[in-house]
Amino acid sequence: MSKHIDGFSKLSKTEKIDWIVATYFSNKKEVKLLLKQYWNSDHKLQQLHDEFIENTITNYYLPFGVAPNFLINGEFYTIPMAIEESSVVAAASKAAKFWKNRGGFKATVISTTKIGQVHFMFDGDDQKLQQFFNIVKSKLIEDTKHITKSMEKRGGGILDIQLKNQTKKLKNYYQLHATFETLDAMGANFINSCLEQFAKTFKNEAQHFELFTSEEKNIQIVMSILSNYVPNCLVRAEVSCKVDDLNEDPSISAEDFANKFIQAIKIAEVEPYRAVTHNKGIMNGIDAVVLATGNDFRAVEAGVHAYASRNGTYSSLTHAEIENGIFKFWMEIPLALGTVGGLTSLHPLVKIALEMLHQPTAKELMQIVAVAGLAQNFAAVRSLTTTGIQEGHMKMHLMNMLNQLEATQTEKDRLTTYFKTNTVTHSAVVDALSELRTK
Repeated sequence: MSKHIDGFSKLSKTEKIDWIVATYFSNKKEVKLLLKQYWNSDHKLQQLHDEFIENTITNYYLPFGVAPNFLINGEFYTIPMAIEESSVVAAASKAAKFWKNRGGFKATVISTTKIGQVHFMFDGDDQKLQQFFNIVKSKLIEDTKHITKSMEKRGGGILDIQLKNQTKKLKNYYQLHATFETLDAMGANFINSCLEQFAKTFKNEAQHFELFTSEEKNIQIVMSILSNYVPNCLVRAEVSCKVDDLNEDPSISAEDFANKFIQAIKIAEVEPYRAVTHNKGIMNGIDAVVLATGNDFRAVEAGVHAYASRNGTYSSLTHAEIENGIFKFWMEIPLALGTVGGLTSLHPLVKIALEMLHQPTAKELMQIVAVAGLAQNFAAVRSLTTTGIQEGHMKMHLMNMLNQLEATQTEKDRLTTYFKTNTVTHSAVVDALSELRTK
């Protein structure tokens, strides 16, 4: 039976572990040893990790891999990826190799506008509210100067503020809808600070607006927060080549492959059940790079999936066509990323990842991340429409199964060779290992 505890956050890390182990585990020594094995031996580095979040008891490791040979806008990149899923890095690398000799990937940042909103309730005349907003708008911007000063020096800042009437959606609901340019910073703290100042000024100035009744002066600020939906922070990634140049698989002609590939994309455009899995494959590549570069993959996920539903139905993020004998495959997605601030300046592996990418600006990182997603999708759809997804995926998953079965290195070497020419399933691996051990 688990126990309640008061003041857990005030305990030392060792005391936290002692309580966790004593409360939840029977094999106390083994669990305690395992938790401590994942500590970093460098005290300063471990302290840095401990201070990222509260109540740290150990570190949770993910593989940090690289996918080389990405030709993007004429320059080669080796892309860092932090992910645990089998075959993702291999698939990305295979797609990079495929397109390297076919012109590489092209990427373009379309726009970089980010959004924040002050949500408030107003029970009164909306025309008077609009008059008030027109008068107070300049002061809203003026009162944030102490926040925006350094950002404006670098060329960023507040782009615009609009009053939006949302009373058709919710009674008395309005918002201040603000757009921002945050340059190489993701900008969450900057945007939220500006929004909170907007709210304070807006509410205070309403008290002195002579056209408002006493009730109308009582504007209720509900919350001030940035939006992770950034449909105007867009990047496009694409590849193209002659249809004849797609001929690499002897089991299918280049033309048949191109047509079948395009049909698979069109299915994902119209069928949400397929689109979710299709887009998840894209996010395999995107999330891995976002995480490796110290950005917020949860925010990216939420924004991208909202964008996939922007027309009222969840649909494919990628598109493909043949035009005048040229096969084209592309994607436009919203990505709000940063290369300064947050973990980008704290986590040692993030610093390595960014240096590996030639210290990219936020716009350059948007392009790299989008390309990783497009490459991942190309590799997945290519497998689905030719050999099937399981053949490659299960072979990559083989090592996980062998580790679960506690195979020795010699057994791993022999079975890896064996399954190069045999179908990988869990039962087949169990049987092969059993037979090997019997011999």
